[in-house]
Amino acid sequence: MMQEWGLDIDWLRATDGRIASINLESARRRSWSRFFQEPQRIELAAAVLENERLTAQFIGDVDSLDRVDFLARYLDKVDASSTGALLIRAQVASMLHRFADAKRYVAQAALDGAPEKEVRCLELTIDQACGVNLELLLHQRREMARESGRLDDLVPLGGLLGDLHHFAEADRVYRQAFQAYRDVSPFPVAWVCFQLGVLWGELVPEPQETRAEHWYRRAIEYLPSYAKARIHLAEIYFSSGRLEDAGTLLVPVAPSGDPEVHWRLADVMASSGKVAEAEAHRQAARDAFESLLKRHLLAFADHAAEFYAESGGNCRRALDLARINLANRPTLRAFEQTHAIALSAGDADAASELLKDAAKRWGSAAVFRSSRLAQGQILEGAVA
Repeated sequence: MMQEWGLDIDWLRATDGRIASINLESARRRSWSRFFQEPQRIELAAAVLENERLTAQFIGDVDSLDRVDFLARYLDKVDASSTGALLIRAQVASMLHRFADAKRYVAQAALDGAPEKEVRCLELTIDQACGVNLELLLHQRREMARESGRLDDLVPLGGLLGDLHHFAEADRVYRQAFQAYRDVSPFPVAWVCFQLGVLWGELVPEPQETRAEHWYRRAIEYLPSYAKARIHLAEIYFSSGRLEDAGTLLVPVAPSGDPEVHWRLADVMASSGKVAEAEAHRQAARDAFESLLKRHLLAFADHAAEFYAESGGNCRRALDLARINLANRPTLRAFEQTHAIALSAGDADAASELLKDAAKRWGSAAVFRSSRLAQGQILEGAVA
């Protein structure tokens, strides 16, 4: 079967997503039970971490972050010095966007003789998240994907290509990931579909919403519990006036605890003229964000900044959070977000300073010249 955008993926068969989600929850609980019986066995801690990572990513259960934080602190008590424990704590720190801590744990694990491949994979993940040495990182990602041909290496390569604005190549790499997949778990397939939705719905200069909708729908078909895919698809429905469809998508994942579900439901209700319901969902989103920020500030600063800049109606709070995120991971996208929020807040001086800082850090990169920040720099120069 062919689509307007190329190869479709009807030929990929996977376990029913509802069954897979139930199985994941069973495996998650079982892994904790086994870990508490023998906490010195690092492979049991690794199993816990993997199940919680999948639960956070695909089910949208924000409490998974509390649980992995507990896991890391527990390991401090029972196995503080082994390389395996250090690598797990590095992965937890990375999940929580505590990248400085993650780098420190990885460096210590490397000094203590941790497997070079595991160390390098973590270093690449952290550097990519922080926007560090991306051209060198691109070369290394290409080599890893070429050598393994595995979906797990192809998807991060596709993500990096998208960040560097190599959109067509990113699309090809994601499709290659489909072709390389030989398992029946729906989680990796849904992940690739979601990444394609983000690529064409958010990263390209002129979003192709019909194309993005196709991929988000595919992700949800593979994994109905995929909260992030539902949120992103609901945004497309909302922007095109399909309010009822947007609400229908969001309601089933409201129990996940992801504050963005309530945020988007507030927008739907407000546009439907349901003022009281809108305010209730908006307050639920605000309360959830504030609770998460107290526990995991760096993990939620960027999304909370976006919320306060839009439905949350507090541009000053948004700018403070965007600055925190930018200091933690000075990616081009973080600069773009912070600059846009500064403009919305009416803080021209902050916006101008952010442009200068962005040009200093990113000006020599090809991706900067095609960014919104470069256009803002040109306009600011013309006004000056």
